Amino acid sequence: MKVVTAQQMRQIDQHTIEDIGIAGVVLMENAGSAVVRAIRRRFPDCQHVGVVVGKGNNGGDGLVIARQLALTGQSVQVFLVSPPDRFTGDALTNLQIAQNLNLPIVQILSESDLERLKSQIVSCDLIIDAIFGTGLRGAVRGYIGDVIECLNDTTCPIVAVDLPSGLEADTGMAEGACIQSTYTVTMGLPKRGLLIHPGAALTGQLEVAEIGFPPSVIDAQDIQVNWTQPADAARWLPPRYTYSHKGTYGRVFVVAGSTGMTGAAALASEAALRVGAGLVTLGTPKSLNAILEIKLTEVTTLPLPETAEGSLALDAKSGILEFIERTSSILAIGPGLSQHPETVELIHSFLRENDCPMVIDADGLNALSQSKELLPSLPPQTVLTPHPGEMTRLIGGTTAEVERDRIGVAQRFAQEYGVMLVLKGAPTVIAGGNGEVWINSTGNPGMATGGMGDVLTGMIAGLMAQEMPSYEAAVLGVYLHGLAGDIAAESVGQHGLMAGDVLDAVPEAIETCGRKRDTR
Repeated sequence: MKVVTAQQMRQIDQHTIEDIGIAGVVLMENAGSAVVRAIRRRFPDCQHVGVVVGKGNNGGDGLVIARQLALTGQSVQVFLVSPPDRFTGDALTNLQIAQNLNLPIVQILSESDLERLKSQIVSCDLIIDAIFGTGLRGAVRGYIGDVIECLNDTTCPIVAVDLPSGLEADTGMAEGACIQSTYTVTMGLPKRGLLIHPGAALTGQLEVAEIGFPPSVIDAQDIQVNWTQPADAARWLPPRYTYSHKGTYGRVFVVAGSTGMTGAAALASEAALRVGAGLVTLGTPKSLNAILEIKLTEVTTLPLPETAEGSLALDAKSGILEFIERTSSILAIGPGLSQHPETVELIHSFLRENDCPMVIDADGLNALSQSKELLPSLPPQTVLTPHPGEMTRLIGGTTAEVERDRIGVAQRFAQEYGVMLVLKGAPTVIAGGNGEVWINSTGNPGMATGGMGDVLTGMIAGLMAQEMPSYEAAVLGVYLHGLAGDIAAESVGQHGLMAGDVLDAVPEAIETCGRKRDTR
């Protein structure tokens, strides 16, 4: 599903009206109808609805909602937060209709009117937020900010029209007052700010409503940002053939582990198998080989030279390169390797010579950040999987700056270096060298624990081993990883959810995607 900026949405709206000839008042009616359907489906028992209306098209949508609810017998109260003489165009048309129908309308135009709002809003069991839409600029303050705070102080649910008022559509930031919605019905396509934090937390449950924008108009915008949906994952899921063997599904070579970090190596290795790779070998410091052979029944191991501290030594490079050349493996490197100086030197030396597709994570990324001149020479099928802190070390700046512009940071980095970038977090953003970006739609807060990234690394590498292009493998791997986390959380809850729980749920996540593909 395409994800738009406010400007892209305005252009889609404009071209639909001017070039296609669908009147704006028709789109407004469709938008209002979509919200009414959502209300009846999601809040079937509500009796008294308060509709808070601004002067723009968002307010016009709200007036359509109020009218349609009132005409079907619902008790409705409209609160105008802009003077009637400030309404224009289609919003004015719908205000006049509401006035002609004698809908109850109260004007809340200054701080002195707030007590009136408070006294009347308490009788509502549902509030419709139709104050601001995608046209909002800057922070909401003053009496309208007080109106928003008043609405947030109520105990009844709030349905936001298009996006919560006060939320910046492109960044997901709320510099001033902002509605904390229970349910948001956004029109046509999701806006970026609804999917990235803090906007995602302010949005509540999100529904995308089709209101009549022609696909040709949407396609003309050349939108590069997408929101991963079940159908996308189903489309990319690698097939399993009746006539096949373990070699059919590729081989992964995981280079991971150091003293105290055998878990990272084990999780990444098992994850590659869980996602369907045919063969997995773990290259690890030789002193750890015995314990990892016990931990890993289905994964073969390759003991490699080590430092005195139990991390990979520089002498391990020849063994790694020889194994890759001999087996044509996809490489996953980094989990639990440590930041020992000789191990960092090994990674630098190896990356200068390696040309096979690979996933670089954790200490592999930390080593890469110390030798950034290697970035332009990475093989084109390379996937990097940093969390925000690792991303900051790769590009400079602060973690807060990365978090504030997750989409832009990921997109610019991937294009500059021609790699696939998986910027982990809430939500995870996947960017390709061609400028295309995917925002992941699965996962939950219970996954904020150690080892989750190791599982993801193995999953992406395992999908690449099945001859998936690295970009598709990254998008699908992230989706399945989050879905497995959601499935595991249903069984054990989010508190105490561990990476091993997610690992065990990967096959069910794949089967869930497969059922989606089979029923399309």
